[in-house]
This record gives sequence, structure tokens and C-alpha cells, in this order.
Amino acid sequence: MLVLSRKKNESIVINNDITIVVVEIRGDKVRLGVEAPKEVPVHRREVYDAIKRNAAVQNGSVPAGSPIPEAGSNTAPQS
Repeated sequence: MLVLSRKKNESIVINNDITIVVVEIRGDKVRLGVEAPKEVPVHRREVYDAIKRNAAVQNGSVPAGSPIPEAGSNTAPQS
């Protein structure tokens, strides 16, 4: 994982077409702005995990109610 420090209104660029901007810092919360092409999906982690979980259940690769590891996890679900 690359860890970067940024101040308010500073940004990072990913792959020439995605920009992440620090919009606001208030206490322990940071607001980020994401500029990306419309064809690039951008989700909060919990939304992304729910989408993946629903897709796995719908295509039958995982039974409903079974745990699915979070994206980026290196552990497989226990059987």
C-alpha cells in the first residue's frame, strides 16, 4: 500500500485520469473528492463489498448468508 500525506486542496492522480482531492479536514474525518471518467465505478468500500456479495449470491458462487472476504483480503472464507 502506498501511503501519502496531503493537505486540504492537495490531490493525487491515478493512471492519468483519476484525481483524488482532499476537500476538507474536520477532526478525525477527511472529505475526499474523486474525479474519474464516467465509465470508472467509484464506491465507498462498504458499498463495493455489498455489490460484490450480492453478485456472488446471484450467480450462485456463494450461498446466501455465507461470508465473503473484503476486497484486498488475503484470506479465503472458511468452509
